[in-house]
Amino acid sequence: MPNIKSAIKRVKTIETKSNENAMVRTAYKTAVKNFQKAVETGDKEKATELFKVATKAVEKAAKKGVIKDNTASRKKSNLARTLNTLN
Repeated sequence: MPNIKSAIKRVKTIETKSNENAMVRTAYKTAVKNFQKAVETGDKEKATELFKVATKAVEKAAKKGVIKDNTASRKKSNLARTLNTLN
């Protein structure tokens, strides 16, 4: 444990930021999994709705810096390709 006051504060802020990042990461992974389940069942309407939710979650994760921009683009591209297989 740190002894210096500023180092103690940094530990607290890092812990808070880590928790926020974990929440964003969990939300985007859950959105992608829900979309994948809808695709597996073959429900087009539900899949298109969940596609919008998933892409929004991926973009939010990229904006927050949880994932990189290129990773977000690749994820969105793969989701769109998966959605187009239903049509």
